[in-house]
Amino acid sequence: MTTKVKKLKALLGFKGMSDTDLIQKLINVEKGLNRNPNFPNTPVDLVTFKSGIDTFTVLVTEAADGGKKAITAKNKQREVMIKQVTLLGHYVEMASNDDPAIFATSGFVAASKARVPPQPLPPASMDWIDRGPVTGSVVVKVKALPRAVNYDLYYGVVTAPGALPSSWTFLTLPGSKVVTISNLTPGATYAFQVRALGRLGYTDWSDPMMFICG
Repeated sequence: MTTKVKKLKALLGFKGMSDTDLIQKLINVEKGLNRNPNFPNTPVDLVTFKSGIDTFTVLVTEAADGGKKAITAKNKQREVMIKQVTLLGHYVEMASNDDPAIFATSGFVAASKARVPPQPLPPASMDWIDRGPVTGSVVVKVKALPRAVNYDLYYGVVTAPGALPSSWTFLTLPGSKVVTISNLTPGATYAFQVRALGRLGYTDWSDPMMFICG
């Protein structure tokens, strides 16, 4: 009887991974592939790959203060590193020839063949809020959560310090892209909360984030 060899696939779910976890995955891959005789012809130069990890690490630190320019630079480098590590993952899949022992030396983790039941989403939160393009508008970005179906946004005017709005406006967002909210009262303080919908239902509402409309 012929035994069917199981195809090895690298676990490549980097999009929803935190920056800190992604950095650690990148480091593991670089260490696993560097001077590894099993993988002599990587599609990404490993010196360039290592330099990219170092750059991304610095940008993550610089973006921690919430500056939009730093966050944009960090996100751009993040996409570069995800593309590179994905190329390396596909190369490892082919070069390992479905040998688990060889694959294990690469720094990649093999994807499980087992069916994984749906899991609750992590807590929802706001990424950032900023002034909008015109007076009486704000620009809102909710934090992307892996496998979220959509997001619900609540916002309302805060009339007293430490209090929550007496009335809320409800807005359903199909994704985590930036959204502009208009027709707000200039100079008023608004509270924003978000929750996410997953396959098992809604997350709790996030803690309110306050912002003074310009």
